[in-house]
Amino acid sequence: METSEIPDLVSEDKSEVSPGKYRGRLRLFLIVAALVVILDQLSKLFINSNRPQVELLPGFLNLVYVKNYGAIFGLVHNHTEVFIGLGIAGVIAILVFLRYFPPVTPLGVVSFALILSGAVGNLIDRIRLGYVIDFVSLHWRDLFYWPAFNVADTALTAGILVLIYYFYKSRVFGKAYERNDEPQD
Repeated sequence: METSEIPDLVSEDKSEVSPGKYRGRLRLFLIVAALVVILDQLSKLFINSNRPQVELLPGFLNLVYVKNYGAIFGLVHNHTEVFIGLGIAGVIAILVFLRYFPPVTPLGVVSFALILSGAVGNLIDRIRLGYVIDFVSLHWRDLFYWPAFNVADTALTAGILVLIYYFYKSRVFGKAYERNDEPQD
C-alpha cells in the first residue's frame, strides 16, 4: 500500500465538512462515548457487587474495590458537591467546544469522545453514589503503588494524550507560536 493510500487521521482538509462526513463523525463520537460509558458502568457494577481483592499479575496488577471520595489520585476528600459541579461544568465545556470547534478527523473525534465519556462515567458515580468506584491497582512489588483507577479514568487519560497528539500533528501549537512570534506594532 502506497503512503498516499493510507488515510491520514490528523491532517485532513479542514475547509469543508460535508453533511455526510459530519453525520459519520457524530455517529463515531456517539458510538465511542456510549461504549466507554457502558463498559465503565458495567465494570463498576461488577466490582461493587463482588468487592474483589485479587492479585492478577503478582507484584504488578491487582483487582480491588476502592471508594474514591476525592478528586485526582484521591486528593481533596469529601467535597462531592464541588466535584459534581466541576464534572457538569467540564461536560458542558466539552460539548460547547465540540459545537463551535468540531474536530475534523476521526482521531480528533475519538479523543473528544474518550474525554467526554470518562468525565460522564465518573460523574454518574458521584451523582449516584457520592463517590467514584476505582478497581485497578498498579504497583511495582511493594516499592511503588499507583492510585487505583477505573475505565473512565483510563478513557479520560487516553483521550487527553490522543488530543495532545492530534493538536501536535495538526500544528495547532506551532500556529499559536507563530502568531505570538510576529512583531507587535
